[in-house]
Amino acid sequence: MVADKSTVGWSDADQGSQPWSRELPKAVVALFAAFTAFGITVPVLPVLITGRLHGSSFEVGLTFALNAITALVVRPYAGQFAQRVGTRPAMLLGCGLAAASTVFYVLPLGIPGILVGRIMMGAGSALLFVGGAVWIVAMAPTDRRGQWVGLYGLGPWSGLIAGPIVGDLLFRVGSYPLAWTVAAGLPLLAVMVVLWLKKVAGQGASTSRSLLPRSVVLPGLALAAGAFGYGTVTSFGVLAFKSHGFGSGSLALGLFSVGYLVTRLLTSRVPDKVAPVRLIAGSSIAEAVGLALMGFAPAFWMGAVGAVLAGAGFTLFQPVLALITIKTAPEAERGAALGALSSFLDIGVTCAGLGGGVIATASTPAATFPAAAVVVLAAIIVVVFAARRRSA
Repeated sequence: MVADKSTVGWSDADQGSQPWSRELPKAVVALFAAFTAFGITVPVLPVLITGRLHGSSFEVGLTFALNAITALVVRPYAGQFAQRVGTRPAMLLGCGLAAASTVFYVLPLGIPGILVGRIMMGAGSALLFVGGAVWIVAMAPTDRRGQWVGLYGLGPWSGLIAGPIVGDLLFRVGSYPLAWTVAAGLPLLAVMVVLWLKKVAGQGASTSRSLLPRSVVLPGLALAAGAFGYGTVTSFGVLAFKSHGFGSGSLALGLFSVGYLVTRLLTSRVPDKVAPVRLIAGSSIAEAVGLALMGFAPAFWMGAVGAVLAGAGFTLFQPVLALITIKTAPEAERGAALGALSSFLDIGVTCAGLGGGVIATASTPAATFPAAAVVVLAAIIVVVFAARRRSA
């Protein structure tokens, strides 16, 4: 009996039958296109809400929080859906919701319409990202899963970096119509790429209904600790640099992103070859030192080095902890586990914003960074227990 070459199952992936050079770039391109569309809305929506719709700053914050909360809640369900129904339907549904969400920015529905659009975008991003993650795990050869997960993450991350820049440029050139047209068109481009992906066989055979599998709790807590540092940079990096008297506060997140992207590219094979405890320990220390430098830097160059170092430290958290989760979770729980794991990243970022806000109010924005460094170091303790459970 000849196997169907158009689909790839778990066993095929384990044998390494599909070269990453043919398949992995497709997923990265699809995620980059869609997440660039998500990023386009970042600089445009606040202008729409406060200008044309005469809304408040609170309503601006609500629109962005609603998107994040929706994604956080939907991700475990998205993992179940991808594993039960299929990765391609999950990703296509995510693309469709992302494209359709822009319609609500155009219709004369006011701020309630904007909120509906943000809910749709949050659900779409969750379905697309988690569906793609389940596809990656199914496709990747066992000895390259860490590399595939790491490189896959470059798609959404790069899109979220490029999106706001593209959105600001589009708005300056063609105002709202051009920005919304491109934001709707990019997910449709992603649809074409998703249809080109190899189908993964074997979904739906036996899928657990658990939304928070036990296997994801400890890796998730470690990821939340690492993401706490990232959330501190995004929330308070600009303010901390300004409080130090540095004129280029907006460079904080940019430098963090440079460290993240370059390190991810240079170390893509490392998660498959080095023990996870060592990697998380080294990553936590690097991120914590970088955060401390950002908080205490007497000169701009030290703060800049700290931002790059913090990004470099954080970059390996997701692929390493995804590997621990994959190896610990029963196959029937993998989809929900991967979805829940990514939700812990949002939890860490949210906690950083709330906790950092309290610290910054009581002291200064720069004081949030040493506190974040302590939280990040806690990931070492958590991942030791996670690794012990995996080997038990």
